[in-house]
Amino acid sequence: MTRRRRESTSSAPVALGAFSVGALSSLVASAILKGHPPGGAERWTRTNHAGRRVTLFEGPAYAVGAVVGALSAGAGAPAVVAGLGAGVFGALDDLFGGSSSRGLRGHLGAARRGQVTTGAVKIVGLGVTGLATAWIADRSRAGTGSRATGPLSTIVGGAVIAGSSNVVNLFDLRPGRALKVALLLAVPFVVGGRGTRLSTATAAAAAGATMAALPDDLAGRSMLGDTGANSAGALIGTALVARTGLGGRLLALASVTFLALASEKVSFTTVIESSPGLRRLDELGRPSRASHGDHLNP
Repeated sequence: MTRRRRESTSSAPVALGAFSVGALSSLVASAILKGHPPGGAERWTRTNHAGRRVTLFEGPAYAVGAVVGALSAGAGAPAVVAGLGAGVFGALDDLFGGSSSRGLRGHLGAARRGQVTTGAVKIVGLGVTGLATAWIADRSRAGTGSRATGPLSTIVGGAVIAGSSNVVNLFDLRPGRALKVALLLAVPFVVGGRGTRLSTATAAAAAGATMAALPDDLAGRSMLGDTGANSAGALIGTALVARTGLGGRLLALASVTFLALASEKVSFTTVIESSPGLRRLDELGRPSRASHGDHLNP
């Protein structure tokens, strides 16, 4: 039996373990946060566009659960740096960010006026987090003969992780939407059968935490916020970087860059609601009373 066949055969228990621990850890973390809310529950509560009160505890619970799940399956330091690093910078924006500057254009515009927003700090932080994650991941592959570990490949990989973190956050505008996007992006790395342990474990743990968070998110009781959405995107980006070389990373970077730039010009909600198929997928599992309620993206 070849090494590749052995790795493919062992990917199923790795994925199952990471998925299960990720889901359970996310639920436990959520229960702990709700029972002992740091800074008080009100600090983590927002009002969405439908006038409903939602909690942001889902975000940190997701990040912690996904990282614990990935670690339990041997993902190692890259998953910790990506999941918790992106989550911390997302939490900074969730808890202290204002609404005067939104989107990449808004934060860069504020920076040109000499105003440092939490969003701008988050953009820089996600870039550093992505680069650090890619460097650690590529360093661990250096002894395997992989050609994906050169400086250029690592820089592109860091940009992919940071960009993926931002892209998932762009979809956190309706109940369950960002989680569905995260799940759809994670599945190929879980079922592909040819990924590294880092790729499989990280994606499976992210999927597990996603499934644990979905019921409350779809019902409009909680939301990922920047904390959870940035963490989810960074973990999925890490799974992709762990599995690809320079060519795949360049393609992924082009994709996330296109989506980020498109979001400045086009409303993703408008696009989704104008397509019957996408609209049905978007509303799947969402109670009718919440189907018209926007998430708040603080």
